[in-house]
Amino acid sequence: MSDISVLENRIAAALERIDKAMDGVGDADLQTALAEEKAAKAALEERVAALKERQDGQVAKLTARVAAQQDQLMKLDAELQSLRASNVQLREMNTKLRDAVTTGLSPELHDAAAAAEMEALATQRNADAAEVDAILAELEPLIAGAANATG
Repeated sequence: MSDISVLENRIAAALERIDKAMDGVGDADLQTALAEEKAAKAALEERVAALKERQDGQVAKLTARVAAQQDQLMKLDAELQSLRASNVQLREMNTKLRDAVTTGLSPELHDAAAAAEMEALATQRNADAAEVDAILAELEPLIAGAANATG
C-alpha cells in the first residue's frame, strides 16, 4: 500500500507540473493572441481615421462646389431679372416710339428707345456671360477628373 501512496504522490506531483506547464503555455498564447488583436485593432483604427479624413476632404470639396454653384446661380438669376426688366422697358419704349412715329417723330423718344435697346443688349450680354460662367464651372471638375484619370 505504501507503493500505491508513493505512486499517487508522484502522479499528483506530475499532474501539478503538467498543470503549471499548461498554465504557462496558455498565458504565453493568450499574451500573443492579445498582442495580435491589439495590432489588428490599431490597424483598423488607422484605416478608419484615413477613411474619415478622406471623407471629410470630399465633403469639404463638395460643400465648396455647392457654394460656388449657388453663387453662380444667384448671379445668373440676377442677370436674368435685369434682362427681363430691360426687355419690359424696351417694349414700352418701342410702343411709345411707334405711337410717336404715327403722330409725328419725337427725338427724345427716339433717343430713349435707342438707350433702352443698348441697355437691353448689354444686359443680355451679361446674362449670357453669367450662363457661360455657370457652364464652365460645371465642366471644369469633369475635365480635371478626366485629365487625372488619363494622366
